[in-house]
Order: sequence, then structure tokens, then C-alpha cells
Amino acid sequence: MKRLAIHHPAGKAGRGANVFGMQVANVELFQALARHGGLDRLDVLTHVAVTGDQIRDGLLGPEGGKIDIQATSVLNQARAREAGAVLRGGPKIDELAWVRRHVVGETAYSLMGLIHTIAPPAMRQEIAMAVIGPTHPWDAVICTSPSIQSAMIRMFDDWEDYLADRFGGTRPARPQLPLLPLGVYGDVFSAAADRPAVRATRREALGAGPDDVVVLWVGRLSFFEKAFPQPMFRAVQDAARATGARVHFAMVGWFPGGADDEARYRAAAAAYAPDVDLHLLDGNDAGLVKEMWAASDVFVSLVDNIQETFGITPLEAMAAGLPVVVSDWDGYRYTVRDGIEGALIPTLGAPAHDLLQEPTTSHALGVTSYQSYVGTVAQYTAVHVGRAAEAIAGLIRSPELRRRQGEAGRRRIAETFDWRVVAPQYVALSEELSAIRAKAPERPRRPHPVKGDPFKDFSGFASRVLGFGDRLRLAEGAATTDLERSATLWLDQFAANRRATADEELQLLAAIAATDGLTVRAILEPFPVPRRKRIVLSLMWMAKAGILDWSPD
Repeated sequence: MKRLAIHHPAGKAGRGANVFGMQVANVELFQALARHGGLDRLDVLTHVAVTGDQIRDGLLGPEGGKIDIQATSVLNQARAREAGAVLRGGPKIDELAWVRRHVVGETAYSLMGLIHTIAPPAMRQEIAMAVIGPTHPWDAVICTSPSIQSAMIRMFDDWEDYLADRFGGTRPARPQLPLLPLGVYGDVFSAAADRPAVRATRREALGAGPDDVVVLWVGRLSFFEKAFPQPMFRAVQDAARATGARVHFAMVGWFPGGADDEARYRAAAAAYAPDVDLHLLDGNDAGLVKEMWAASDVFVSLVDNIQETFGITPLEAMAAGLPVVVSDWDGYRYTVRDGIEGALIPTLGAPAHDLLQEPTTSHALGVTSYQSYVGTVAQYTAVHVGRAAEAIAGLIRSPELRRRQGEAGRRRIAETFDWRVVAPQYVALSEELSAIRAKAPERPRRPHPVKGDPFKDFSGFASRVLGFGDRLRLAEGAATTDLERSATLWLDQFAANRRATADEELQLLAAIAATDGLTVRAILEPFPVPRRKRIVLSLMWMAKAGILDWSPD
């Protein structure tokens, strides 16, 4: 049986409003694994109470499928061990590695984390902690572009050099850093785009004539975390003037800064692109977004921000059959080939400089926000406006070039970046990691040395610790009816799921009440061994509630 588990805290598959690209990518990746991963079973490890049937429709859609989907708590490490590998939609795997080490052992299964961005310093630190945690070469942190992969190799090299210098010894083992892309469902976007009637209606709503050109941006409208729009405004303006065409620039998305940010965009557009018709459209309107794929002629995304690491929207544009003009930037240069699906516009980064270290230090100390940090870095990243204008102008002049590059984009998606192609690669990686793990020697299970059992870590706080020889008796004035009363009190039932059942608690309390006291050992003897840890917790709670008495000496 071919199996995989995913760590999906929310336990549901769907999109809300104001979604981030990471959320879209994770949901679609999990759906693609269920639909096209070639799996017999997918286990969903969640933080909420949900069944496989409840999440099945969200993963498989109305067409369904034969795959067995089961859901359970992420604390059910036996299920993770049975699956053989656990994939999570984020890069932090050290905490799961510690849990694995304690509960089922370090060789029980493989961990696979997924990088969406490495811009936040805190995120890079989380990734780096994998070297200190109990991770191994049968684990992986997936890099979605060559730029991210090379940056992570460099970071781990520098981090391990520091650890060796600080503590001596050899380099610790690191997880694998494989290159696997994200994807899109190509047929979804081609179906949205290939609607002549919708194209005509939407263009009419924009006020775009038959010979007008509609340039499209799709994504979060954040100059902090995506792109300062001025280079795009200027490039579209220059292209419009060079060709004499009437050009519309439609930006479809949502403003994290609300009305204030919208006003800033409109002011910049008026200054940089006075001859271009600007349309700021609601990216939370799924139907409108689909209509814009049909209505547009050229896709533009001149990203200048280190927050962007892969970039889903150029894939969506290619799947919709649009030529793309994008910055030569990390994941974009991985997915778009210059002169084939569109144009890669050269970018220029500032040299290392002490003044540019200050935003990092300020953010690290909590003086400034993450948005301020990445926005400041982006201020000193340049995208070649002239080359962008030339590329857009060339596409404005030539409908044939638009058609040819749009068709090339659809082929690119179908061959390389459709989820049907991408999802099996994730499953194949899990199998490769399992093969490495199978050759590793067994390791003993041990708790986290810093985040272990609180009753061990803080055992010195109490006067003493309950032992098997301690004698417990019914407290004066207490009775078995106290359990009935406690069942109606929320405070008495807090965390009760870790205790024995109500029937078990009644049984043990009745046994104690029938005597002048019993030792903990004698109380536990009638209960099956697997239930005894819960019985001890019930004894402790009854002592806490004043139902049971113990000798404090």
C-alpha cells in the first residue's frame, strides 16, 4: 500500500477571503496528492476533531476518487509511523522531529517540510533549527526554486560553521534540500480564459475596445511584500506611448492596508501612468478573477521583494494562455523562459552595506515590523523599466507574438508545472527518504531535553511526588456523589479527556471509600495496564478537588 501523511492543522481544504499564495499552494498541493499522487491512502494529521469523511470532499472534489482518506490528531504518532512519511506545508520540522524522537523513535518515519518564503529572519532561524533538532538525511526541507535551494545550502553551511566554531566537533547531519516545484491545475485556467463571450462582456465593462490591450496583474496589492508598483506603472505607460495603443492596466487583488493603500496606488498611477486606464479589482471575487483571465492580453509581475520565492501567478497566467512579462527574480526565472513564454526583465540588487544591515537588526529586535523590513530591502532592488516597456510594447504590437508565447506557456504548464505532474514527485521523494531511513540503525526513544515532561522538569516544585506506596483515603465530608456534581461543572471537567472515564473514576473511588485507605499500587491493580496512567491522573485530580486525602508527611 502506497501511503503518505500530511500535517494539516486546520483539517479542512478551502479558501477564505484575503488569501495568501502560501495558503493556496498548500491546499492545492494536498488536493493534488489525494487526486494525482498515486496513493492508496492519505492520512491527515490535524489539530482539530475531524474525520476523514469530513475532509474527503474538500480534497477530492465532486468527482471523488478511490483513495482512502483518514484523519486523526497529530499526536497520534502511531499513524505517522504507519504512513512512513509526513509532509507539512511549512519548513519548520524540528518540533515534529522532537515529538517523533520521544514517542516513536527517530527512525519511525520521514519528515518533509516545504519552504514558501525565506525572507523573514525568524523563518530562516526556524529552518536552521533543523540542524540542532533530531533530523536526519531521511528528512527533507523542500526548496521550490533553484534560488531558494542555493540560499538554503549557503545558510546551512554558514550555520554549521558557526556551530563547529562555537562548540567544536564535526558538522551535524542536515535534512535533504531537494528541489521540487509547486503547481497549478492548467485546465482550470484554460477553461476560465477560453470564453469569448465572457471576454467581450468583461472588456466592455472595463471600457476596453476591440483594439485596446489589457495588461493584467494578479496578487496581493502590497508594496511591502510583493512589489512597489511604480516600475510597472512606468513600463506600461512607456509601452503605451511607444505603440500609440490605448492600454488598460488591471490590478486584481486585495489591499492589506485597506483604503489608505488603495489611495497610494492610485496616486502613483496618476503620476507614473497618466495615459493608462487603471482598474483596481477585487481579487476576493473568484468569478471576477476568472473573467479577467479571459479579458486580458498580457500578464505583468515585476516583483522586487525577497518575500517572493516561487510565484504561483505567472503559472496561472501561462495556464490561461497569456504571455508573461516578469522580473528575473528567484522562482520566476525557474518557471518562465525568456523569449519563449514571455520575457524575464533584468533586476539589480544593492551591494552589501552597513546602512542596509540596520533594517535587519531593527526587525530582529522587534523595533520595526516584518513589512517594514522587506519593504525597505525592496526599495533598493531595481527592475529594468526600459526592458519591461520594450517587452510589453512588443506584445502590444504583435497579436501573433502574444498567441505564440501564450501557447508556449500552456505547454510549459502541461509538461512541467501542472499538479498532475508535480504531485507524484512529492510522493517519489517520500519513497526515496524512506529507502534511506530503512538503512539507518534503530535509535532509542528519548524526550526533548528542554521541552520534556513538566512533571519531571518541575518535580522539585511540589513538596513531594505521588508514589506507589502512598495511601489515599476518602476526604472528610466527601462521597462518591461528588463525582456527579463535578460532571456538571466546567472547571471540574477542564482537561478531563486525559483522565479515566466516569465509570472508572466511580469504580476506584468506591473501592477507596469502602476502606480506610488504599495504596496507589492497590488502587491500580484491578485496572488493565494500558489504563493505569489515566487512573493516576484521576487520583491526582480527586486529590486536587479535595475528594481524596493523602498524608502530607
